[in-house]
Amino acid sequence: MENDVLCGINSHDQYFALPKVEDFSRFQKDVVEHVKPQHGTTTLGFIFEHGIIIAVDSRASQGPYISSQTVKKVIEINPFLLGTMAGGAADCQFWQRNLGIQCRLHELETGKRITVTGASKLLANTLYGYRGRGLSMGTMVAGWDTTGPGLFYVDSDGTRLKGKRFSVGSGSLFAYGVLDQGFRHDLSIKEAAELGRRAIYHATFRDAFSGGTVSVYHVGPDGWTKMSGTDVGELHYEYYPADPVANPERHGGGEGDIFVPSKREHEVEEDGGKKEDPSPEAMET
Repeated sequence: MENDVLCGINSHDQYFALPKVEDFSRFQKDVVEHVKPQHGTTTLGFIFEHGIIIAVDSRASQGPYISSQTVKKVIEINPFLLGTMAGGAADCQFWQRNLGIQCRLHELETGKRITVTGASKLLANTLYGYRGRGLSMGTMVAGWDTTGPGLFYVDSDGTRLKGKRFSVGSGSLFAYGVLDQGFRHDLSIKEAAELGRRAIYHATFRDAFSGGTVSVYHVGPDGWTKMSGTDVGELHYEYYPADPVANPERHGGGEGDIFVPSKREHEVEEDGGKKEDPSPEAMET
């Protein structure tokens, strides 16, 4: 009969054998660095005259391996709050759903809907408590409250930033380029949604870790609305349509028009026949 007590712990309790190292805290930090996963995504959000636009891709990757093309990277916290995912999918989903619980409890206790500032602070406080434990999160919290639109960036280090434009993920620099070039505060809702869609598309085109479907949400005084969800392959041919050509032999495909002559231009006619001119000048096109 085995002892009911193992190492001073009741056998009915959870028991985990710890590694035999001198400095366990140091060991934890080193292991996290060794097994730190590689992540890829592109998410963005910006405030404009008529509210907030949130746009995300849907690709999940495990290093060089594309594990999914259909990840929902927008967490619908409540009818007036949205959260985005970048980093570890499980970390983001769990803690933003936990944020939804905290927001609902706040509403039940106070009788008022939580503000965007308050929701982002709850998430930042929670993540700060797990700082250095291996979480990987770079999220945005966007919503509308009595003060108007609000947009915050919160990450797994407990960082919390308020802003009007954010892009998070491996493709964020490409998205920022399009976003900064096309942004105006007085954009219409349709124009703003198209700007977000185009920015995510260009990020997926240049970043191998982003792709799948571009989902666009609008947050206004009446809550959030999903504007669209479009496959990036369809967007590519929408933005860069393939024009039909009369003579396919004269078209090389791609973005340029490569001329493929039916006969080599350095061939010259002589006495009714063909003769190659070997001079370098004749070889130039």
